[in-house]
Amino acid sequence: MGNRQADIDFTFAHPTTVRTLLEALTPAGWSAEERPGYISYMVNDADDMHDWYDSTPDRLDAVLAELDATANLPYTVALNVYHPQGGTGGMLMFYAQRRKVSFLPTIDRRPIPGASKFTDLAWYLHALVPSLLWVGLEGYEAREDGN
Repeated sequence: MGNRQADIDFTFAHPTTVRTLLEALTPAGWSAEERPGYISYMVNDADDMHDWYDSTPDRLDAVLAELDATANLPYTVALNVYHPQGGTGGMLMFYAQRRKVSFLPTIDRRPIPGASKFTDLAWYLHALVPSLLWVGLEGYEAREDGN
């Protein structure tokens, strides 16, 4: 795939939370457990340090509370999510003030059949957008670029 990068940028009508989006995506088959017994998340801070942390599913409530804490609203946070039935996942990145969220297909990226250097963004949109409509999705932009 080279240096290609794909992402989907979502805009919400009002600020959202990591917990709200995960709860909306769970019935559609998404999980914070990116592999059995393992979750990972990121908190950016005032020093612009993107620190990734590993945890376990039994600590998910505490992880979501940390990501959604008022003290972290000015910073970018992220949670990796996985769709076991789809065999793929990626990073949900929440930007400051939480009206913009990006999804980056970074875990077992789904290629377009017959065009494997490109990401099957249509699959990801179909797997994400219907659930996000219920939590105030206002719009999205999907793109892929690179060499």
